[in-house]
Amino acid sequence: MNLPRFPLLKDKEMKELLQKAKNGDSYARDKLVNCNLKLVFNLVKRFQNRGYELEDLFQIGCIGLMKAIDKFDLGYDVKFSTYAVPMIVGEIRRFLRDDNPVKVSRSVKETAYKIQQTRELLTARLGREPTIGEIAGELSLSREEIVNALEAAQTPASIYETLHQDDGDPIYLLDQLKDSEDGETPWLESLSVSELLDKLPERDRQIITWRFFEDKTQSDIARRLSLSQVQVSRLERQALKKIKDLMDDSGE
Repeated sequence: MNLPRFPLLKDKEMKELLQKAKNGDSYARDKLVNCNLKLVFNLVKRFQNRGYELEDLFQIGCIGLMKAIDKFDLGYDVKFSTYAVPMIVGEIRRFLRDDNPVKVSRSVKETAYKIQQTRELLTARLGREPTIGEIAGELSLSREEIVNALEAAQTPASIYETLHQDDGDPIYLLDQLKDSEDGETPWLESLSVSELLDKLPERDRQIITWRFFEDKTQSDIARRLSLSQVQVSRLERQALKKIKDLMDDSGE
């Protein structure tokens, strides 16, 4: 994105502009917006690869910035940026949550939002990704409620999502689906998979087995391993990459 170049504001100038904007000065408000566009863009980059164009999310982030400008009270004992960041991030998250093509009840959406906030707080506190159990304890919810809310908030996968690609044609999620009547073997099972799986570490082998042969969700696996869904997703990607590397090494 080609952002217009505006100078960063010093604290004194920021306060003066905020006061003028509070008194109805539209020029001051516009300048506050323009000089904080880089802040919005840096926050928007956190939400890459969510199925949305960065430009679209940037526009939503700017709405959050304008709300922060309008609602900021100079009596707050914090910098404007400290106040604006959660407003901008919150606006983007609300958009992502409400724009989900699968309609989820408002109560479940709110629970999923609280889970995300709690996950971030616990990550900062613990210095690592919290487990499902730790999040459940913090929110006084059952593990099942946590898992159900996270599952409901997940973005549906496209049947054209690429699962594997080398120098040839990509293999899509669609290729792994089969009609129960045609008896075709899913692509992963057709790749001497038992031999490849034996070369993986025990945890990687178990994750691949659960995901692709027992049809378990990442949340199911996270619960079994006392990990977060994010950790399981990362481990799954790493395991699939190891399989690909093994295939490359063997010339298959």
